[in-house]
Amino acid sequence: MTPHTLLDHLDEGRLWSAPLTANNSFDLEAAYAKALEVRRLRMARGEHPRGYKVGFTNRTIWPRYNVFAPIWGTVWDTTLTQADDEGQVSLARACQPRIEPETVFGLKATPKPQATLDNIFDAIDWIAPGFEVVQSHLPDWKFLPADTVADGGLHARLLIGRRVPILELASDAHALHTLLSHAEVTLHKNGQAVESGRGSNVLDSPLHALRHFIETLRDCPGAPDVKAGDVVTTGTWTDAWPVLPGEQWSAQFGLPLPSLAARFTD
Repeated sequence: MTPHTLLDHLDEGRLWSAPLTANNSFDLEAAYAKALEVRRLRMARGEHPRGYKVGFTNRTIWPRYNVFAPIWGTVWDTTLTQADDEGQVSLARACQPRIEPETVFGLKATPKPQATLDNIFDAIDWIAPGFEVVQSHLPDWKFLPADTVADGGLHARLLIGRRVPILELASDAHALHTLLSHAEVTLHKNGQAVESGRGSNVLDSPLHALRHFIETLRDCPGAPDVKAGDVVTTGTWTDAWPVLPGEQWSAQFGLPLPSLAARFTD
């Protein structure tokens, strides 16, 4: 499929007829190149990148999806919603949507070239709970890693909750890593608990996931670096759960993150 065709499927919430990896030569390098072409098309029509999503950072669910390393994609002004403790998110034209409780970082600067945890900590402005709605344009969420990259990193929507200045939580990278790795979350659907997870599921902590992403992004030909004002959501603490219009979901995070609730509409 061409970048224009991929964008049509994104706009219409329409399944692909076949995986791109049916072509044995279609690998991750080709997938990121195609995803960057779609990014340029979206910018040309007036959409603005707001940051990035990182996916498949939760090692506990890798076998379920047959993906064994993280991926990344772009977050857009058209896919991003911000709230305080509760927000409303439309699922219009989302394809087989699923919900993920995540940690979102807001950057105040581009991290120094050497992506150490300390350098990344110095570039963080705030941290917040988030719900990413992910989607797949292949039936039953059956894909190979390169398909997910070309499919926009599976990104559909991002709801960001209450932002907490990073220096209110930790004075350095080690302290932040420790806080996040030990934090827990319980995910609720319509008031009923469905799953619990912890920050250490996410490449040992969301801060480690952020570092891995920045290193991977910088190794990708043609990809723009992160910059001040970007948001980066770092991957789910639980499995991804199917979500439908009319449902209410909440994520009860332990310290240091506030909780977040969401109502989903057509």
